[in-house]
Amino acid sequence: MAVAIPIIVIIVAAIATVIVLAANRSRAATGSLSRETRQRDTSAEPAPEAAASSSTELETTGRERADETRATYENLPAKRGRGDVVQWEPVDEEELGVSRRQFFNRALLAVVGLAGAAEFGPAMLAFLWPTGSVGFGGKINAGKTSDIIAALQSKAAPFYVPEARAYVQQYPAADLAAAKKIYSAVTYSGMEQGFIALYQRCVHLGCRVPWCQSSQWFECPCHGSKYNRVGEKKAGPAPRGLDRFAIVVSGGTLTINTGDIEIGPPIGTNTTGQQQEGPLCV
Repeated sequence: MAVAIPIIVIIVAAIATVIVLAANRSRAATGSLSRETRQRDTSAEPAPEAAASSSTELETTGRERADETRATYENLPAKRGRGDVVQWEPVDEEELGVSRRQFFNRALLAVVGLAGAAEFGPAMLAFLWPTGSVGFGGKINAGKTSDIIAALQSKAAPFYVPEARAYVQQYPAADLAAAKKIYSAVTYSGMEQGFIALYQRCVHLGCRVPWCQSSQWFECPCHGSKYNRVGEKKAGPAPRGLDRFAIVVSGGTLTINTGDIEIGPPIGTNTTGQQQEGPLCV
């Protein structure tokens, strides 16, 4: 649809241009004699009596026109001398009309404006339209909590949910007292249910932060920011810990609300006390 509208506008503008050119050509041809008419007038030779009569009539008509012209211009002001100031009088736009150049300029601007509106209008509406509840930006079902716990224990790595762009980790119940002093009520509510959902984006410059199996930390390959198992900053230029999403556990299913991003904890936070457990990946 976005492609069809500019095409229709261009076709209408082209038709209007053809009509205007045809009208101008017709107007230019009005009052002119055809080639056959001019040849017929040239070949015709008037009789002497008709020529004399025509000469007399032309002389009389010319004299009358001269008298009319003299009467018309007798009341005009005297000619302006060199250096005299002439008072400017505004031109009546209705009398002047629209020139051909003005018409084409306005038509071109109208076509460009309509084409631009047709091209960018749908894109702007799509950008401003509220995000649906399906996919990133809405609530995403991460799966059964039993399956998540089994994956976490078997791989010793976070459970990744690609639709939510998030890592799911278990939060130790023994560290809830320390976490309650640092985290918001929304984040702490998920911790009480035993899980956290960490946004995969590094808070430094937005790179995707992978998991390092040897160090058991999240390590950003772009500028070396490092975060512990629960996303608290340990090293690098990151200004805080990893941001996280609000989660809800209901009926044995974990749901991640990617429309609710909670800001990560400040520098120096280490509620779990986890340190580097092996060689760094970055």
